[in-house]
Amino acid sequence: MSCSISAIQHIRCLRGGSQSQLLRASDGLYYVTKFQNNPQHVRVLANEMMATRLGALLGLPVPRVAPIDVCSTFIENTPELRVEVGGVRRPFQPGTQLGSEYVVDPVESVFDYLPEGLLDRVKNLQDFARVLVLDKWTVNADGRQAVFTRCSKRRSAYQATFIDQGYCFNAGEWDFPDSPLRGVYARNHVYRHVTGWDAFEPVLTRVEEMSVDALWAVATEIPTEWYGNDAAGLSRLVEALYRRRPSVRNQITAFRLSSRAPFPNWQSA
Repeated sequence: MSCSISAIQHIRCLRGGSQSQLLRASDGLYYVTKFQNNPQHVRVLANEMMATRLGALLGLPVPRVAPIDVCSTFIENTPELRVEVGGVRRPFQPGTQLGSEYVVDPVESVFDYLPEGLLDRVKNLQDFARVLVLDKWTVNADGRQAVFTRCSKRRSAYQATFIDQGYCFNAGEWDFPDSPLRGVYARNHVYRHVTGWDAFEPVLTRVEEMSVDALWAVATEIPTEWYGNDAAGLSRLVEALYRRRPSVRNQITAFRLSSRAPFPNWQSA
């Protein structure tokens, strides 16, 4: 797949197991960039694109993702573009990488944590229940990740954006080992508005009614090198996602009945 954008400036290194880099691209925008030879698995790039675009299709607040070309000359001339594995640093691999559009201008503040007292100022707090549908459907093997930005008009309010879908489909394994506490946000406060199944709509119905053609439309956009040209593996992944649609309610129920007791205001009726 040819990339319509390419990296032109390194901004800074970012935290996280994939050792992502913040880059400015030829379109003038900034991208959190995951490289093919990241320490986690090359498939996390495929996962990020697949799950994030599914999230967008479901109407969830997720960043735009796109392939971004990072050439060998750019890497050679940027000493920061090195990956560390087992104490050894080596250059990132050039080629087509995964770019996730940065949610604000890099000079503005992005918060990956808010004290519980500020969570009620998140204007889309109800989306935490809705994104749980995506995480249970795709078996996000990581905890749910979100960042918070200040709203432009009401500076005392925040907007949550759901990031880092790389560990969906169980990271590099591409299987679906369901577990009640996988893919959930760390604090129950974001779920306290949940009183029943309506809290997960319209995302839950959209998943249950999604066609296999819609899944394939997303999957075929993934660069083949991000999954080792394993077309059969990609086909199994799409087929499994399609079969799993009716099971999402069961996975949410398992979480509801877990020791976390995440939905204290659930109305049994």
